[in-house]
Amino acid sequence: MTETKQERGLMRKLLKYVIPLIISVGLCWLLFTGIDFDEMLHIIRTECDFRWIVLMWVITVLSHVFRAMRWRIQLKALGVCPPLYALVYSIFGTYAVNLVFPRLGEVWRTGYIAQRQDAKFTTVFGSMVADRLSDTLTVLIITAVTFLLASGTLLDFMRQNSGSYERIAAVAASPWLWSAVLVAILAVVLIFRKGGGAIGTSVREALRNFWSGFAVVLHMPGTGRWLLLTAAIWGSYFMQLFVAFYAFPFTAVLIHEYTALAVLVTFVLSSISMGVPSNGGIGPWQWAVIFALGIYGVDKAHAGAFANLVMGCNTLILIVLGIITFVGIALDKRKTRKNN
Repeated sequence: MTETKQERGLMRKLLKYVIPLIISVGLCWLLFTGIDFDEMLHIIRTECDFRWIVLMWVITVLSHVFRAMRWRIQLKALGVCPPLYALVYSIFGTYAVNLVFPRLGEVWRTGYIAQRQDAKFTTVFGSMVADRLSDTLTVLIITAVTFLLASGTLLDFMRQNSGSYERIAAVAASPWLWSAVLVAILAVVLIFRKGGGAIGTSVREALRNFWSGFAVVLHMPGTGRWLLLTAAIWGSYFMQLFVAFYAFPFTAVLIHEYTALAVLVTFVLSSISMGVPSNGGIGPWQWAVIFALGIYGVDKAHAGAFANLVMGCNTLILIVLGIITFVGIALDKRKTRKNN
């Protein structure tokens, strides 16, 4: 029994930390294969206007503050009332922790707020689940709208790249894909039947908790402000990429030729890529951006320079904010001890 628990613990650690690290390293290796580093650095040195990158950093910080303000509304509805600066620290820290330990940042912020406010971990965790579920729903809505608006561009890309179209069509027509879908549907049906054993009970309970965590948004005080802050968060995310497009002439021209829709397509594909387990999105995010820019005719060298610079600058600001956070938390704890 002990060995089984140890093996399960080891497997969980592999899934949480090792697998995402392997994915990040593997995708980065593939990403840089065929890219001339000297050329990429030359493009960044000679063509990048870093004033737009600084503006992108400012918007990044604002997006985190908006997220803290939104989470505060959810926590207040559950009877947990931390000060705004503590919530801002929790959001800054989340992204910094995720750079090292993927997905652990959400657990860390839950634990930090629960401990600081002497609240139940499960209560705070439920609000965090609602926070993330709302993000997933937002991405789905934005994705659907974007693909409706940009369907002409995407279809043109498919026609010009028959190989890509054929691969997608082959996947869509694959009996393995539809067999997997059928098995998944049958599994869900079995789980929600009265039977299903311990696993079925656990899954049903987890889904109920997810729904209850999300449902609080529908009847809590301040729902209107919560929706406005959701729009502010995702508007900020979009604006980060929008201003970054102006940092290079070859991406700025896309806005003039294709309007902001070019940025929106890139934004959606990069947002979807964040669902791939990796360290802070490093690897999948660049892949998605390079692919999206390729739709609009940007070559791999220039697209790679843009994607790697933006990701590098985003990672840098997350590290800086993480350092500020953990210093601030240490000072806050010292102040609390003195007051007590």
